Amino acid sequence: MGFMDKLFGATKEFPPLNKDDPAAQKLEALRQPVEKLVSEIKDPIEVVPGNETAFFFIGKPPKKFGVAWVGKDGKIVNFKSLVEEKGLSIISLEKLSDRLKSVYIQHQEEPRFSTIINEKQVVVTPSETLKSDIKKVIEDAVS
Repeated sequence: MGFMDKLFGATKEFPPLNKDDPAAQKLEALRQPVEKLVSEIKDPIEVVPGNETAFFFIGKPPKKFGVAWVGKDGKIVNFKSLVEEKGLSIISLEKLSDRLKSVYIQHQEEPRFSTIINEKQVVVTPSETLKSDIKKVIEDAVS
């Protein structure tokens, strides 16, 4: 580990995601909204793809991060849109963020891969249990 790695934190390298992997096919099925979201974000991105939804951890989870997701309809949802559309309070958002942090920590040992989306390196976590846990936390928060 070099001096700069110690200073700024080493970037973890992950094996490339195989194009034939089911996670790659799920991302391909949501290509347009996924590419749109990735092109709008400058921070590091980790995506958890599903059959009809892809969830994104933006930033440096579990410490400082945001979450967004795209659905089959191509709509991009994030914390800001939850406040606007669902009327979630700041306290509700903080609880949601804390629960998502907890879910992320529980799944830190899941296999991760890397892929390139819109010329940006993205981490892919193809975990059905992580996806299901994220979905449940979000559904509980907005219902």
